[in-house]
Amino acid sequence: MYQLNTLSLMDEQAVAWDNFVNSCEEATFFHLSGWQQVIADTGHRCYYLYATEQNNIVGVLPLARVKSLLFGDALVSTPFCVYGGALGSPAVKRFLEQAAVELATSLNVHHLELRYKTAQQNSFTTRSQHAYFASSLAETPEQILANIKKKQRAVVRQALNEPLNFTLDSNTDDFYQTYSESVRNLGTPVFSKAFFRKISQVFPEHTEILTVRQQQKAVSSVLSFYFKNEVLPYYGGGTFDAKSLKSNDYMYYQLMCHARINKNCSSYDFGRSKLDSGAYHYKRHWGMTPVELPYQYHLVKANVLPDVSPNNPKYQLFIKLWQRLPLAASQWLGPKLSRYLG
Repeated sequence: MYQLNTLSLMDEQAVAWDNFVNSCEEATFFHLSGWQQVIADTGHRCYYLYATEQNNIVGVLPLARVKSLLFGDALVSTPFCVYGGALGSPAVKRFLEQAAVELATSLNVHHLELRYKTAQQNSFTTRSQHAYFASSLAETPEQILANIKKKQRAVVRQALNEPLNFTLDSNTDDFYQTYSESVRNLGTPVFSKAFFRKISQVFPEHTEILTVRQQQKAVSSVLSFYFKNEVLPYYGGGTFDAKSLKSNDYMYYQLMCHARINKNCSSYDFGRSKLDSGAYHYKRHWGMTPVELPYQYHLVKANVLPDVSPNNPKYQLFIKLWQRLPLAASQWLGPKLSRYLG
């Protein structure tokens, strides 16, 4: 019989938790225990459950409660992350899922959400609204370029002829300015600069910022995660000039080459995108096949599945108004809202 435990902040068992995650084939970067520090720092209560057998960790399930008047009350694995859910054998997963249901019921949240990357055999309701894109990385820049679909390869070649260069940055300043402008233009509240600093502080060996510059000016920038020989460009964007310069295309190609040659990465995860969205089709143009994400839900107080998608009509006016905000105003107000966009 398994024993249920809860990992507290700065718990000595965090090392054993991460050892299990690193040894588990299904595990993702977002299952690492350090995310508890990042999420707790935003003000959310974490419930990092793990199962033991004969005092050894045999399964983990990171959870956090995200509660707001605007977006509802949910227990999620894992907020701010595209992947989550329980890890372990099928029996251990079902044990941890049942513990999560009991926790969600005791907390009286609207729903429980598990962001699995692969389909599960359980009684939860499954809904796929996003897909992720991934591919292997060839050994040389020439081969990497050749593996990109023809039309997108032409765009990358055009970008390589622009007066662009890139730097690997040790601080978040240029990245934050570039990224916050990008998400403001999309109508999305930006996280605080402290949030990104916290991620870099907690995961110094797993994170890196690559910034594309026209002369000295940052025009595109991305904060990437490295885990198990895979690179995941997670928070990225460009300024108004990025589109004409093709600097985002330049950025992702250079990241592929850098990750393969200097980081020994064999695979590239382009992250998730909403089905049939602009980002979804952009990633397909790179030659990557979309794989739908089977997120799972258990309703507690709610009667219907949640819909916090930007495509929801009730958010359209908010998005349009946000796009008109001065950048400084969006940087001030954004963190007060984005912490609830788990």
